[in-house]
Amino acid sequence: MTVNIYDDINRLEMGFKQTEQFEALVAAVEVVKADEDAQRLFVAFRDMQMELQQQQAMGVDMTEEQLTEAQQVAEQAQTNEKIMAMLQAEMQLSEVLNEVNRILVKPIQDLYNGL
Repeated sequence: MTVNIYDDINRLEMGFKQTEQFEALVAAVEVVKADEDAQRLFVAFRDMQMELQQQQAMGVDMTEEQLTEAQQVAEQAQTNEKIMAMLQAEMQLSEVLNEVNRILVKPIQDLYNGL
């Protein structure tokens, strides 16, 4: 019997969107979107993180100016209650994803454990 795993994954996606953790993240994102300052600050924070990750991937060192700017943006983001609530909701959702990944990878680990 052939299994169409993509049908199962699509059902999983629908269930994932109905979890308490996903719904909490959706609500937290809406709160940030509704606050112009919080949204602007989060976008600056996210963009700065992405830029620094790209530089690291290319082996480019951060300048002192970039490091200072990144620290300032991160500090501002961390003092914004709405952004912090959103990031906390994201971390809780990430725990669900980690558990799903652990479950999906278990058969592979079990297979190799038999060697």
